Amino acid sequence: MGDTPILELRGIEKRFPGVIALKDMGFSVRKGSVHVICGENGAGKSTLMKIVSGIYQPDAGEIFVGGEKVTIDSPLTARRLKISMVTQELNYIPEMTVAQSLFLGDEPRTRIGSIDWKKVYRDARTLLEREGLPYSPDTKLKDLSVSDLQMLEIMKAVSREANIIIFDEPTSAITSKEVDVLFKKIDELRAKGAGIVYISHRFDELYRIADDISVIRDGSHVGTRPASEIDIDTIIQMMVGRKLDNVYPEKPARRFGDTALEVKGLGDETRFADVSFKVRKGEIIGLAGLMGAGRTEVVRTVFGLDPYTQGEVRVHGKPVRIRHVQDAIRLKIAMLSEDRKRYGIVPMRSITENTGLVSLGKFFKRGYRDAKAEKRLIDSVSSRMKVKAPNFNTQIGLLSGGNQQKVMLAKWMLCDPDILILDEPTRGIDVGAKFEIYKIIFELAQEGRAVVVISSELSELIAICDRIYVMANGRISGELQEAEFSQEGIMRLATLGGDEN
Repeated sequence: MGDTPILELRGIEKRFPGVIALKDMGFSVRKGSVHVICGENGAGKSTLMKIVSGIYQPDAGEIFVGGEKVTIDSPLTARRLKISMVTQELNYIPEMTVAQSLFLGDEPRTRIGSIDWKKVYRDARTLLEREGLPYSPDTKLKDLSVSDLQMLEIMKAVSREANIIIFDEPTSAITSKEVDVLFKKIDELRAKGAGIVYISHRFDELYRIADDISVIRDGSHVGTRPASEIDIDTIIQMMVGRKLDNVYPEKPARRFGDTALEVKGLGDETRFADVSFKVRKGEIIGLAGLMGAGRTEVVRTVFGLDPYTQGEVRVHGKPVRIRHVQDAIRLKIAMLSEDRKRYGIVPMRSITENTGLVSLGKFFKRGYRDAKAEKRLIDSVSSRMKVKAPNFNTQIGLLSGGNQQKVMLAKWMLCDPDILILDEPTRGIDVGAKFEIYKIIFELAQEGRAVVVISSELSELIAICDRIYVMANGRISGELQEAEFSQEGIMRLATLGGDEN
């Protein structure tokens, strides 16, 4: 019994309309080990984990927990089997408090059967203090950042004393300091004998925690090897079915035009102050900084999502006042949000409907929808963005994260923007899809569009940007020209705020 896997999958198959997501899938997880799953977006990783956690039901195959065959017909069944999961796409109810979210579906009861709210909030406070998370149990989830929400989900999963814990891209939205906290927690769980399934596209993470690595491609299991016996090049080759000589495409030569967007002394008195930067036509600039530095807050303000009280925004040299998103769109500014599920997509609607959301005026004539014009335009731009789907009537919620991101790019390209703001454009995307996104960004810049990229991956900014602004504590702490790029230089500005004394 000592060698019995804590989790084993055999011959798992899953089909969606027009899609075979998984076929003859199987692997096993050893007790007290971290089993890493690698694969391109759309390979079936998240679908497989949703089957283990009871969100989806398999069309064929068997699941064994501790050597016993089980049927996991719901998340509640998975919880009873001591299986817990941190999902890549955050699912939460914005109006709920932190305490309510932590105990959702598992609320303590009074003697008469009602929810014991005093105990909910008391236990939540204890849990938050124990894990060192600086939130009040009364805080509403809508007031938390993506990073905060991810850490709460992680804490919720590990607090349930599960024997099998699945992490689906858990570090895609948290800081390096929070990553260290997570990995320490994973080490503790492994030492207690838990089986950890870990999905990630960040190769630098894998070898810090992995005992075994499985690769899946096109819904099938390609192979499993001990982490000590497989290198990154081999993993990539197994993932994509070919060798990728470079993670980043070569940066193309471009001619920069006049300044397309200039921000001067922008501030809102609380989140950021005296922020100034500019980007020229054909140029790609980066905004670097630690979580909470104010990068996303600044670009949300430029795009009209949040107000500002100080400073000036200029578009093509002219002062503008952007009070609403509609103002930004009229000025040919587009923005890809870091939280595509919350701000970018309508999961239950099709690729076509999501792509056309901000360009409906192009498809209506005298009050009637021109379906042929809509299909022609959307098919063209979706194909250019290399969206992979059975057809463009497919629900966007059924697509991988990488393909959802490409649909979001297609949506904004229908507006023919002059200025494109990309907030974490490759978050949760595999190495092959990242390469495609980088090529698209370069093509857009070659067409003369001005591009602003926010990314927590410093190597990404260094590889694709022409200049990088670094933010710290809500201010621009430095500007780096391409010849000055280095991860050490960026981190120095991000952590010291440009002051080394």
